[in-house]
Amino acid sequence: MSTTPSVDRSAEASTETCAKPEVRGFFDARTWTWTYVVYDPATKDAVIIDPVLDFDPANGRTWTESADLVVQFVEAQGLRVHLQLETHAHADHLSGSQHLKAKLGAGVAIGADITAVQKVFAPVFNLGPDFALDGSQFDHLIHDGEELQLGSLRIQGIATPGHTPACMSLLIGDALFSGDALFLPDVGVGRCDFPAGSAQTLYASVHGKLYNLPATTRVFVGHDYPPTGRVALAETTVAESKAHNVHLRESSTQDEFVAFRTGRDKGLAAPRLLLPSIQVNIDAGRLPKPEANGKSYLKIPLR
Repeated sequence: MSTTPSVDRSAEASTETCAKPEVRGFFDARTWTWTYVVYDPATKDAVIIDPVLDFDPANGRTWTESADLVVQFVEAQGLRVHLQLETHAHADHLSGSQHLKAKLGAGVAIGADITAVQKVFAPVFNLGPDFALDGSQFDHLIHDGEELQLGSLRIQGIATPGHTPACMSLLIGDALFSGDALFLPDVGVGRCDFPAGSAQTLYASVHGKLYNLPATTRVFVGHDYPPTGRVALAETTVAESKAHNVHLRESSTQDEFVAFRTGRDKGLAAPRLLLPSIQVNIDAGRLPKPEANGKSYLKIPLR
C-alpha cells in the first residue's frame, strides 16, 4: 500500500484550487447507485467516486457497461483521473474500481477504518491467513480530516461512521459526497444494522459533522430510492437536509433518531448483493483469483 496517492505530479503546479467542481453523475438503476466523476473543467483534473461493476447473481456474470460509460465520459472530456475514491465497502454493488484502474491508471482509496470491516468479514468468508487485514489491498487509506491535493482538486476526508465503521464522506470544494450516511431528504439516511454499525454513531456523524458544513454545500448521495412518481436524483444541500430529511433533521434528538433507526432496521431485509459485494469490496474491488480450472468463485456461507 502506498502512503500517498499515485498522481501526476506535474498537475500540481497549479496554485488555484477548484472551489466549485463540475460533477457528472451516472445512475445504475439495477443497484440504485450513483457513481460520480468530479472534475475541474479548466485544468481537467478529476476523480471518480463509487464506480460500479455490473453483476448478475443468477448466473454469476459480470460485465462493465456501467464502468465503461464513465471511461467514455472521461475520454470525451479529456480528463486526467488522479484517483478513485470509495465512500465505504458497499453492500449493494460490486466495485468497478479495478476495471477503471486498468483502463485509466487511477489507484483506489478508501477510509482508513476499512481495516475494521476486513476484520469482521474475513472470518465470515474464511479468507484465510493470506488475506491482509491492514487495508494494503488499496492504494491509499484516507484518515479523518486528511486533505489530498490532486491537481486543482482538494479532497477532504470526513469520517462518517454509523452505516459502517469505515464510511468516509468526501468534501471537494463546495460539493460533499456523503455515500450512504446521508441520502436525499425524502429518502433519509443509511441503515445501521450491518456488523459494527451504530445508529448513535451515525447520528453523531450526520448531525455533529455534516450538518455543521455551510448551508449551501451541495450534497451528492451514494444512492437514490425515489418514491413513486419521482425520477432518480443525485443532489440536495445541507440546508435542505437539515430542514426536511425524513429520518434525521437538525431538530431531531439522538434518542428520537436511535429509536426510529433501530426499529426500522429490524424490518429490513438484507441487501440482495450483500455477500458478493462485501467479499469483493473489502479486497479493493478484486474478484476472487481463478482456481485450478480457470474459474473464479464467490463464497456464500450457508446458515
